[in-house]
Amino acid sequence: MTIYKFIRPSVLTAGVVSLVGLLSSDPAQAFTLTLLQNNDAESRLLPAGDNGEIAGAARFTTLINQLRASATTDAVVTIASGDNILPGTTFNASLEDGMFYDAAVLDAVGYDAIALGNHDFDFGPEILADFISSDQFSTPVPFLAANLDFSGEPQLQALVDQGRVASSVIVEKGGERIGIIGAITPELPFISSPRNVTVENPNDVAAEVQAEIDALEAQGVNKIILTTQLQSINNDVALASELSGIDVIVSGGGQELLANPGNPLLPADATTAPFGPFPLEATNADGDAIPVVTTTGGYEYIGQLEIEFDDAGKVVSFNGSPVRVFAEDGIAPDPSVQAEAIAPVQESVEALAENVLATSEVDLDGQRGDFTAGTPGVRTQETNLGNLIADALLATGTDLADDFGVEAPTIALQNGGGIRNNSIISAGDFTELDTFSILPFANFVSIVPDVSAERLKLILENAVSNVENTDGRFAQISGFKFAYDLTGTAQVTDDVTGEITTTGTRVKTVTLNDGTVIVEDGQVVSGAPNISIATIDFLARGGDEYPFGGADFINLGTTYQQALEDYVSSVLSGEITAEDYSEDASTRIFVGEIPTDQIPTEPSEPGEPGKPGEPGEPDEPGDPSVSVPEPTSALAMLMFGALGAGSLRQRKRKA
Repeated sequence: MTIYKFIRPSVLTAGVVSLVGLLSSDPAQAFTLTLLQNNDAESRLLPAGDNGEIAGAARFTTLINQLRASATTDAVVTIASGDNILPGTTFNASLEDGMFYDAAVLDAVGYDAIALGNHDFDFGPEILADFISSDQFSTPVPFLAANLDFSGEPQLQALVDQGRVASSVIVEKGGERIGIIGAITPELPFISSPRNVTVENPNDVAAEVQAEIDALEAQGVNKIILTTQLQSINNDVALASELSGIDVIVSGGGQELLANPGNPLLPADATTAPFGPFPLEATNADGDAIPVVTTTGGYEYIGQLEIEFDDAGKVVSFNGSPVRVFAEDGIAPDPSVQAEAIAPVQESVEALAENVLATSEVDLDGQRGDFTAGTPGVRTQETNLGNLIADALLATGTDLADDFGVEAPTIALQNGGGIRNNSIISAGDFTELDTFSILPFANFVSIVPDVSAERLKLILENAVSNVENTDGRFAQISGFKFAYDLTGTAQVTDDVTGEITTTGTRVKTVTLNDGTVIVEDGQVVSGAPNISIATIDFLARGGDEYPFGGADFINLGTTYQQALEDYVSSVLSGEITAEDYSEDASTRIFVGEIPTDQIPTEPSEPGEPGKPGEPGEPDEPGDPSVSVPEPTSALAMLMFGALGAGSLRQRKRKA
C-alpha cells in the first residue's frame, strides 16, 4: 500500500506505513473518506477462469459489501465510472428476458453515483433510458455527465428532469456533503450511438467540469470527486491541471492496471508490469496533489482509496490499492445476485452455445491485430472472418433491398472496431454464441444508395487513415478489391466537427467485382458510376469518422449479428469452406497494388446474393429518403430486430 503524505501543497513523500498510524498522527484532521470504485464493467457479469474463480458480478458484490463494512474512515462513497453495459451475449439475455440483469447488479452493489460512458449509448438513447428507469433499481441512483445536452432525446431529458440523469450530485456521508461530477469523452458521437444527445463544448471538457465545480462550491460543497469516461487515465491527469477545486478523479475508459508492490493481483496480471501505482498522483490548477484511480474493468478489481481532508476540504493525504475479485481469497458469490442475475444469464449463454449454425473448415480470424508488432487482425488487414461478415452484410442488403424499395448494394463495408471477439475461432462448429461474441453491438444493416465515386474514395481513405495505430475504422469489405499505399498522406478528420481537414492519398486502386474501375493510380476514374453500399448504421451516421456526408440511408431492421447468423446458416447452407474463406490468402485488400491475377476483368455472373465475388443484380433505384423507424424501447428493439427481420425474410421468400 502506498501512502502519500503532503508536507506542503506541491511536495509529497511516499512510503509504506499503516493507515492507522497516519491518521492518528494528525489530531487536526477534519474528515476521512473511503472511496470504493470500479469502471468499465461492460456487462461482464459472469465469472472467468476454468472454474469460474475469477471476477464475476456476484463475487464482486460480496467483496464490495465486505470492504464497505470494514472501512475505518468516517464515511464510504461508492462510484462506477462508466461503460456499465456492453452489447453482447449477457445484454442479449436482458433483452430476451425483459429484465436488465446489469441494472440488478448495479442496484445490489449500492452505488452512490454512476458515470455515463460511451458504451452505455451503444443501443441508442431509448434503450439507455429504459435501462436507467428500469424496475431493477430499487434505489434510484444518478447517472452523471456534465458535458452532455440531453434535450434532443425526450426519454433521457425526462430523466434529467427527474434527477436520474444529472451533471453532478451531492451525497451526504458522515455528516459531510460530497459533490460528485461526471464527464464523458467528446468523441462520443464518433464511437457510439447517442443520436440527438450532443456533447457540450467538445473542445473544452475542462470548462464544462469547472462550471459544475463552481456551482457545487457555491452551495458550500468543498469535497469534490470527478468520475469520467475519457478513454485514458492520461487524459484525466492532464485534465486535473486545468481544474480548480477538484479533489479526486475516478478514471474510466482506459482500463489501466494500477498497483503497488506487494498488491495481490489476478493470475493474468501477476506477470504484467502495472501502468503505474495505485493511486496515480496529479496536480490540480490550485497546485494541490490529488489522487487519480482506475481499475482494469469487468468486475475484476475494486479500487479502494482512503482520503484525508482538512477543515477547509483540502486533500491532506491519500493511500490505496486495488483489491482483486478472486475465489482463492475466500470470496463467495452473493447468493441473491447469483440467483437473480448470474443464473439466468448463464442459462441464456449456454443455449446460444448449443445452437450450431454451421461447420467451418477453417479457423476464422477475429483478432484485433497489432500493426506495430506485425500481428494480423481485423483492425490492420483483411481477414477471413472480416470477409465473412462483409459478405453477410452484402447478402442481407441484396435480399432485403426490394422489400424497402431501394437499389440493391454493389459493395459492403464493416469496420474492424465492430468485430469484438478478438480471437481465432477454431475450425469446427460455428454457433449462435460465436455470432454474438463477434458482433455484439446494436448495429443495424443499412443501405446507403447512390454514393459517388469521389465519396467512395474518401470513405476508403478514412478506412486506411490510421492503420498504424490499429484503429477500429479499418474496413473489411465485400464486392470489390482495393489497394493502398502507407507512404501516401493519411486523411485527417476533425474529431469534433467530422470535417475532413486533410484529404488522403493512400488509396491507389479500387475495382468492383464486375471489373469496373473506380479509382486508378490514386485518381477517381472519369465517368465512374455511383454505387449503393451495404454497411451498418453506425458507419452510415459517421461513426469512426466515416465520411458518408450526412447522406440518407435505409435501416433494414436486421442487426449485423442477425445478418451473419442468417448468412452462414441459410446462404452458405451451414458450410464455411476453405475455398471461399481461406486462412492465408489476401484476395480483397492489398498494400501496394492489386496483383495481376487478382484484378477482375469481366463482369461476374449474378449468383446467390452475398457469395464472394457475386453481388446480386441491382434493382431499380428506390427513394433514398426511405427509412425505418428505430426501436423505442428494449422490448421494441428485440421485437423489431429479432422478430421483424425474420418476418421480412419470410415475406420475401414466400413472395
